[in-house]
Amino acid sequence: MARQDGMAVISALLIAAVVAVIAAGMIERQGLQTRQVENRQMALQGQWALEGGLQLSRRVLFEQRLRDPLVRGGQPWTRPLRDVPSGSVRFDGQLEDEQGKFNLRNLVVDGQVDSEALATFQRLCALIGIGERLATAIAGQVIDSYPQRPPVSPGSADQGLQGGRATSPAVAAEALPARRPMLRSVDALVGLKGMDAEALQRLRRFVTVLPAMTWINGNTASAEVLAAQVPGLPLQQAMALVAERDSGRWFINRGDFVNRLRMPQLAMANVRVGINSDWFRLRGQARLGSRELPLQALLRQREGQLPDVIWSRVGA
Repeated sequence: MARQDGMAVISALLIAAVVAVIAAGMIERQGLQTRQVENRQMALQGQWALEGGLQLSRRVLFEQRLRDPLVRGGQPWTRPLRDVPSGSVRFDGQLEDEQGKFNLRNLVVDGQVDSEALATFQRLCALIGIGERLATAIAGQVIDSYPQRPPVSPGSADQGLQGGRATSPAVAAEALPARRPMLRSVDALVGLKGMDAEALQRLRRFVTVLPAMTWINGNTASAEVLAAQVPGLPLQQAMALVAERDSGRWFINRGDFVNRLRMPQLAMANVRVGINSDWFRLRGQARLGSRELPLQALLRQREGQLPDVIWSRVGA
């Protein structure tokens, strides 16, 4: 009888243990499902917050263009987009004028390397501490990412016509395909030999990649970019010019910029600096507690319309 009682106790304990294990598993699965639901809700709220921040940045740029066609510091678009609420999620963001930077797209014009733009980029790299070897590698990768036309020797077209042959200029100048994928941002250079995190961070401050060729905006460019862009302009003089500009003496037109350089030997045609900008980058993040969802987007201004979103990237 005692033995039967002992077996009954053991059976009861085993059943209780099994029930406890099953219950623990159910609780764990329920907790996992709850966390998955919370993560999905966070992702959805984050997406809405990012979309709200993106649309706000478009409105800010649109309204700024209506008020003042010049793009300069101190305007509403330069202010941080902070704590824009979207439910329980907050969006923080900042717009940057991409035409205050050197545009790597300028290195190739009509399928040919632009020697002036290449020299500008080399000067800029020297000013910001990017070594010559790395600068050459960057330029090479950018140049290889665009179709290129072989150089045409002088007089070759005339010789063809004089020979009576119906040579097609289009065939003679046919572009060679790009040898590398086209870069969408400076971050795409991360795998380049010699490129470390510090060099990439420096490049982000002074260099951009845009879908079209652009001029520098003299009202937003750094002293380093201006010194590189204007041949013969010393960095110290560029720094003084930027300090004067940022004190409120903004450039009102291209001629004003050239005159204030005080370089009479400089031909205006050689100065690719203006006072307007069409390209802006938005960097921001949606925040819920300690969790963040980052966003980058490239915007292009359009006359009389909200800016176009050329591309946007979430989670980068």
